[in-house]
Amino acid sequence: MRDKRFALFTQTHVGGARGLTRAFGLLLGLTALSESNASPATPVGSAPAATSATVQLPESRIWMTVRDTRFAITLADTQAARAFAALLPLSIDMPDLNNNEKHAELPTSLPTSTIRPGTIHSGDLMLYGSRTLVAFYATFSSPYSYTRLGRIDNAAELARVFGSDAVRITFSKQ
Repeated sequence: MRDKRFALFTQTHVGGARGLTRAFGLLLGLTALSESNASPATPVGSAPAATSATVQLPESRIWMTVRDTRFAITLADTQAARAFAALLPLSIDMPDLNNNEKHAELPTSLPTSTIRPGTIHSGDLMLYGSRTLVAFYATFSSPYSYTRLGRIDNAAELARVFGSDAVRITFSKQ
């Protein structure tokens, strides 16, 4: 019965054998097109590749040294982040502000692409205006606009290492 319904369907909706041939050719063409755009196969038992937001390219990672502790920083994919990386190595004294951030004026202005994040997260590395570097070590709500530079890994340790006093921070590519 199923075969009779399929034959009736193809004759009625596809146009008989000629229509079925066209439909089959179209299906093969679409399959070939989708396979040419597909990602390479992932071997059984391995995890799928990470998305571009989490892929760590060598040029997307810089380092921050505070006192005797080194933190990795994953740079944002922004023009400002690339301009900041071009300034490195950079050692800068960063005073505390509001018991939630360290800030300092950079030696030069950077390009801006401001966002209003609403919530600042511990570990956010931002640019306020075009020259003020800000490293946040607490999570809080904020009405201010910033340009995202990157994200400091292991943010849970920042408050302890930063302390509440001014601190000298070195940013480097290695």
